[in-house]
Amino acid sequence: MKYQISHTTTYRYDELVQLQPHIIRLLPRSDSWQTLQSFSLLVAPMPIDQSHYTDLDGNHLVKLWFDPGVSTSSLEVQILSQVETHKANPFDYLLEPWALSLPYDYPASLLQQLQPYLSGRSLGYSQSLDPAAVQLAQEIWQIHPGHPLQFLSGLNQRIYASCEYSIRETGEPQLPGITWSTKAGSCRDYAVLFIEVCRAVGLAARFVSGYHEGDPDTPERHLHAWAEVYLPGAGWRGYDPTLGLLVSDRHVALAASAIPRYAAPITGAITPGRVQSHLSYQLRIQPEVASSAESSTAC
Repeated sequence: MKYQISHTTTYRYDELVQLQPHIIRLLPRSDSWQTLQSFSLLVAPMPIDQSHYTDLDGNHLVKLWFDPGVSTSSLEVQILSQVETHKANPFDYLLEPWALSLPYDYPASLLQQLQPYLSGRSLGYSQSLDPAAVQLAQEIWQIHPGHPLQFLSGLNQRIYASCEYSIRETGEPQLPGITWSTKAGSCRDYAVLFIEVCRAVGLAARFVSGYHEGDPDTPERHLHAWAEVYLPGAGWRGYDPTLGLLVSDRHVALAASAIPRYAAPITGAITPGRVQSHLSYQLRIQPEVASSAESSTAC
């Protein structure tokens, strides 16, 4: 699939502010799943300089610097990109023979590399896994004991079927225990719950921000989030508990990290820091097929 994406993010401030450096994580990644064919970035007020670089997770970031002598009542970031996705079949792999059943006995070198994706501490909440996520992992395990792919599919469907979706435009993901006890949350809350449950059974998982093509019968499009699980022999594979789907060529990934805040689309600071800001989005995702859709809200 090919997608034309137009995404404008606007912050409006109650007072004049000076913009400190900002980091943009809105460049669709290029890998075996998708290819970024074109990209442009428009920012107002115009930064005095910008730097493109790759972070520790392999994400392509843009850092913006602004004139400290210029005050503004708003910041607008517009992204225009064209992306081609490739994976119509998310099952095009064979697991390593030793990875056909859980729990995994990882080779020492692989275990060392995956450690940030196996620890509850990586979510930034505590050094231990959330008890609610551990309990949910035990419930899914009883149904699919030792079967990694059945476990993941069952978990994906359990969250999708049990929880009520809501849109929260700003803020960090909520605690996994809150999401599961209230059976409600945003896409990033579902992703964090999914990740924590995976880690409870020794499956390495990380947080992904991006877009989904969406329902062609509804006009709304939002920023989206899901989880990726490292499956030996298959690499990182996406699971979307908000939609109950495996990730294929209808998703466009922007950034991934063991720690959700390091996949946030835009981060930065203003001076003075006490000023209230108001966020709005305009997002259009247009497939190069007969149908297209556009809207102006965010997840």
